[in-house]
Amino acid sequence: MIAGRVVAALSASQLIGWGATFYVVGVFGDRIVADTGWSRSLVHAGFSLALLVMGFASPAIGRAIDRAGGRNVMVAGSLASTLGLLALATAHHLVHWFAAWVVLGVAMRMTLYDACFAALVRIDPATARRAITTVTLSGGLASTVFWFIGEALADRLGWRGATVVFAGFTFLTLPLHLAIPKVGAPDAAPAGGIPPRPLAPPLATTPEEARAAAILFGIVAVATSVLASALAAHLIPLMVALGMAVPVAVTVSSLRGVGQSAARLAEFASGGRTHPLDLTLFACLLLPATLAFAPFAGISTAAALVFSIGGGCGNGVVTIARGAVPLVLFEPRVYGTVTGRIGAPAFWFSALAPFAVALVLDHGGPMAALVALAVPAIAAALAAFALRRRFRPAAIA
Repeated sequence: MIAGRVVAALSASQLIGWGATFYVVGVFGDRIVADTGWSRSLVHAGFSLALLVMGFASPAIGRAIDRAGGRNVMVAGSLASTLGLLALATAHHLVHWFAAWVVLGVAMRMTLYDACFAALVRIDPATARRAITTVTLSGGLASTVFWFIGEALADRLGWRGATVVFAGFTFLTLPLHLAIPKVGAPDAAPAGGIPPRPLAPPLATTPEEARAAAILFGIVAVATSVLASALAAHLIPLMVALGMAVPVAVTVSSLRGVGQSAARLAEFASGGRTHPLDLTLFACLLLPATLAFAPFAGISTAAALVFSIGGGCGNGVVTIARGAVPLVLFEPRVYGTVTGRIGAPAFWFSALAPFAVALVLDHGGPMAALVALAVPAIAAALAAFALRRRFRPAAIA
């Protein structure tokens, strides 16, 4: 059983971790451009570099959590996050800037959702899904909370001073990560002598099935990451290009986060009764279905709201599904290793997605950009359907 204090500590650490590291360039990007004189593309290239580093570090970090649990990895990630943000705050040259993002890339992989999910599974696979849903509720609020905090701090301290304060926030995650219990060997009983609740056998029972499951789930992870990354960078410009006024586009786009949080809250309230493969298919079907309303966003606010809020719902549920599906497909003892390998290409492609969509939007227009976005949306839906069709348990077939 995962203790409530551990879930509460990791919920707080995810709120801080996402807000203070992943969203830092989104909060301070314009101020950084104005202060340094660097181009916007160079400033944001640092964040893309961090995503690439996350991909390269992902397999090793996943294996480390499988071997020894998440405590030491996430504690080290707290220190690396603090160091990376301090380096960012003092960067006056591009080499320094990019070096800081290399550190932050490793730190984010050691502290954000993938590491947190693996740490929870390592404690108790039987109750991990509920805990995973809980921590995503707070993580989903990170951009809203830290955008407000960051703007208030930057008005008083400048972006460099505000980033130093963000570094202080990440240092405060150190005791939160120390709340993660030390765990022994994967098959060992907990210290109290009470064995963990037994799990159903993994659905992928042979090496061939495990390979097929990893490929299909990897397609889901890559495709949904690409879509989320591209829309995070270009949703407002895309809405404007489709014909919406800027204030309306900003308002409608901001509601994507509301949809994301609402979907996660609904999953939490349901008590996790939906099978993870059903959950994945539902989420992945929402993505192309809501994207189909996007071409009409310029002439219909209702269509724009369906695209924004519905897409947010799909993305919110996909996050939970990415944590829950490996629990039913694979042996829990290799959860970190499997998700680390699958996560690597997802980070790489999500780093490239904003640049690719920007090129299509600039040279082909909004309709061409929507066609480009439809490719990963449809790929995710098809892979989720194939995964559900092949591995659904007979009891719920």
